[in-house]
Amino acid sequence: MYLSARETRLLSKAFGLLAEGLSAVDVREQLGYCLMEILQADFFASFVWDDSEAKFTEGVSINMDPTNLGAYDAYYQFHDPITFHLQRRRVPTLVTQVMPQRELMQTEFFNDFLARDGLHWGVNVYSYVDSRNIGDLRIWRRRGRANFDRHTLDLLNLIEPAFTKALRHNSDANASAQQDSTYPSSLSARERAVAQLVIEGLTDKEIAIRLAVELSTVRTYLKRIFAKLGLNRRSGMAAALGKAH
Repeated sequence: MYLSARETRLLSKAFGLLAEGLSAVDVREQLGYCLMEILQADFFASFVWDDSEAKFTEGVSINMDPTNLGAYDAYYQFHDPITFHLQRRRVPTLVTQVMPQRELMQTEFFNDFLARDGLHWGVNVYSYVDSRNIGDLRIWRRRGRANFDRHTLDLLNLIEPAFTKALRHNSDANASAQQDSTYPSSLSARERAVAQLVIEGLTDKEIAIRLAVELSTVRTYLKRIFAKLGLNRRSGMAAALGKAH
């Protein structure tokens, strides 16, 4: 497949993001911003399938009304004529591949949910580990734009394995974290590593060298750690995590 210089640059950014060890929520949300830029999309949402509840949960979204998404959680996901068909395909799929656009536009789901935010043309990706759906990516364009195309699917086929690997790695890291109760489960594996190095007294620059990441990346991690722990500065991190400095 042909990739433009712009697409190559943005894909490199997306793959770098997926290699950072972010939490599962951050992986889905931050990749959403990247995908909207790569695919020139207008809206994004992502959920995790809860098999025990038989519903989609843990939603994150970009450019969508939280009230409308609340209606999706409570009602429209159970009256959705497209998503389960998309989910079963297990590969990046245009919405129009499972239902003609004209037919979709006649449904309650379209008129009372999708159209309220302006969603018109969609493409979805569902990430699986064996038979378990561990996360998805739902990308949409507004009415008046062109539909997504074969090139869109090719781009998403490049990204999906790295997305699945990032989610799976996070799941494995969370399982390990449960064995170490000194770290909150809200911290990703890489955030725990950064927190530990802060506690050991390393500067931001030293942490960047140790972890082989950019200085700006370390500061992004610190910002997230502070937010999750309710801190304003690094001096309180040891106490917050119950560790001796």
